[in-house]
Amino acid sequence: MISSARAREILDKASLVRTEEEVQAALKKVAREINAALRDAHPLVLSVMGGAVVFTGQLLPLLDFPLDFDYVHVSRYRNARRGGEMHWKVEPHESVRDRVVLLLDDILDEGHTLAALQDRIMELGAKRCYSAVFADKKHGREKPLHADFIGMELPDRFVFGYGMDIEGAWRNLPAIYAVKEQD
Repeated sequence: MISSARAREILDKASLVRTEEEVQAALKKVAREINAALRDAHPLVLSVMGGAVVFTGQLLPLLDFPLDFDYVHVSRYRNARRGGEMHWKVEPHESVRDRVVLLLDDILDEGHTLAALQDRIMELGAKRCYSAVFADKKHGREKPLHADFIGMELPDRFVFGYGMDIEGAWRNLPAIYAVKEQD
């Protein structure tokens, strides 16, 4: 955990990447796409904690079909700025067997976390596994999967806000910021 002073210093030096209005427009866009695709599926929606908590909390009321809800908790970052080994904290409590599953995550960066989650859900017997990410980071490298639903694209910078953290802080920001690039 970083100090409050350090967190404020990071935010003060950061660049605004997407405004709150852009974030909300992207949220509504992805909700429309999911509504169109999964209207008759009665899916099990699995939120990937903790990054997807804001995205999930604002997306669920915009979905106009019946669904069941659960969460998974995995981490590759553990408050660091680089991903490491996959650490499973909580697998789904609800059975995914023969279900359509919708995974919700905050950002598709390298894609390893979401790919591992999708593989695990299919191993547990899901009929189909969709993925929705609020943001897809464009860095030009191949990813092991592409999300079925994407809210917005983000540049290849370390971003935070709207569920995404920096050293454990600032998930609660309504807009998206990037760490200042080194001069």
